[in-house]
Amino acid sequence: MIIPVVGLVALVAVLGVIPVEAQLWMKSIHVFFVISWMAVLLYLPRLYVYHTEAGPKTPQSETFKVMERRLLRGIGTPSMIVTWAVGLWLAAKVFEFQGAWLHAKIVLVVVLTAMHMFLAASLRRFANDQHTRSSKFWRIANEVPAVLLAVIVVLVIVKPF
Repeated sequence: MIIPVVGLVALVAVLGVIPVEAQLWMKSIHVFFVISWMAVLLYLPRLYVYHTEAGPKTPQSETFKVMERRLLRGIGTPSMIVTWAVGLWLAAKVFEFQGAWLHAKIVLVVVLTAMHMFLAASLRRFANDQHTRSSKFWRIANEVPAVLLAVIVVLVIVKPF
């Protein structure tokens, strides 16, 4: 049910039907969905740590599979879609794609999206009991979104260039 609603919001935002006067509402929506998406990007690798340590085909592994799937598909992917749609609307309507800070931010959001896709591919491997990475790998991977987020926040608030 949430995916069609998210898709509709994304489509409306991208098509530019929303007037520029709504920018404070759009910024609020953007921030909310960024927070939701980041929560998933920060928590899912941590779940992968625990899942790896539980081992395949254990009762704990089956529980982690359900948690991971619901987290990514129910919150993560819809939040990413809305973040992108509203973010592109803001970039076009409010900032007119001007500023090196904005271009740098978009590049970093592309990297976050690649991380999201990597985590989604890993979810499929975990679902098939193919634990190909160590818990140490997932602990390190857990830090990547936090570092990217810190740089993005500085770019948005300080606009250093």
